[in-house]
Amino acid sequence: MADGKKTDDYELRDLGNTGKGYEPPLNTSRPAGSTPMTAATNNPVFPILSYCVSSILMTVTNKYVLSGFGFNLNFFLLAVQSIVCVVAIQMCKSSGVITYRDFNSDEARKWFPVSLLLIGTIYTSTKALQFLSIPVYTIFKNLTIILIAYGEVLWFGGSVTGMALFSFGLMVLSSVIAAWADIQHALQSYGHSETEASAKVSTLNAGYMWMMFNCLCSAAYVLGMRKRIKLTNFKDFDTMFYNNVLSIPILLAASLLLENWSSANIEINFPPLQRNRIILAMVFSGLSSVFISYTSAWCVRVTSSTTYSMVGALNKLPIALSGLIFFDAPITIPSVSAIGVGFVSGIVYALAKVKQSSKPKAGILPTTSQPMSASSQSTRDSFKS
Repeated sequence: MADGKKTDDYELRDLGNTGKGYEPPLNTSRPAGSTPMTAATNNPVFPILSYCVSSILMTVTNKYVLSGFGFNLNFFLLAVQSIVCVVAIQMCKSSGVITYRDFNSDEARKWFPVSLLLIGTIYTSTKALQFLSIPVYTIFKNLTIILIAYGEVLWFGGSVTGMALFSFGLMVLSSVIAAWADIQHALQSYGHSETEASAKVSTLNAGYMWMMFNCLCSAAYVLGMRKRIKLTNFKDFDTMFYNNVLSIPILLAASLLLENWSSANIEINFPPLQRNRIILAMVFSGLSSVFISYTSAWCVRVTSSTTYSMVGALNKLPIALSGLIFFDAPITIPSVSAIGVGFVSGIVYALAKVKQSSKPKAGILPTTSQPMSASSQSTRDSFKS
């Protein structure tokens, strides 16, 4: 199952150990005897670009599958992505590229509730992305940050600073502008037909409803994982492996029981002329979850957690723009303004977290939360991808 269905969701399966801090950035200066490949690997430009590109590719491929041809086998899509992800990381483990724990039934039992929350998160994510444009989806995904922040205040003794509150206000404002711009564009485009206009607005309302469910599920997943991970002490790829392995049987069962597998519906989901492209996109989005996990860790290792946090905020802009470039998302002054306000809110939030981490006791409440791993920070800052 690919991470993301978001950007921001697309980084969900690779959440790491929240009880561990960031590794300090490596010295990027080239030591004596180092090879050009080593120097290139330690150059911060490459991991940052790789992370941004992988996030955009995942969002675009998922949007392509979900909205291009009336696709409605969402559970099947997620199951295929999970299978591809497990096969890919197992091949990497066999090759010695990465390492993670072998499957253990006791650890699986402890982690199973988190996997259920993840399934709810990524399913609602695919439904929201199916009805909404990429820019609007990306903007609304920021609202999850607010839920997570106040969840940490309630259950983990976290804190919300004045700058963070200001960024939350900008996030809400950008979401209101985006929704208003979407509805206005629908009414103007289909104003000649009351029936078509009503149908378009109903589609948007369905997207907003799924987006609300997704924000709630995403916040519950992140907060629940933070509690549960203390029992397992998982690292990044441990989390990724268990999330996907435990999700596969549930997703396959849900697809067989709840989705329409008639020959007519299969023809709609996989039309002969586009069948190979759709299947390729599904496989590629599964591989993208591995790419995002690896490039997230690479980015933090070569730079720093502060730089990575800023990259996550800046990455929102190209992801939103990809929806304008590759799909028929409306380009209007209000929609562009919503993207701009959402982008600024991400920057302000990233700066607030950087400032708060440098002064851990500042804020409304004492800060007790611990630093998070690379992929965990990716998910939290990109809520997202």
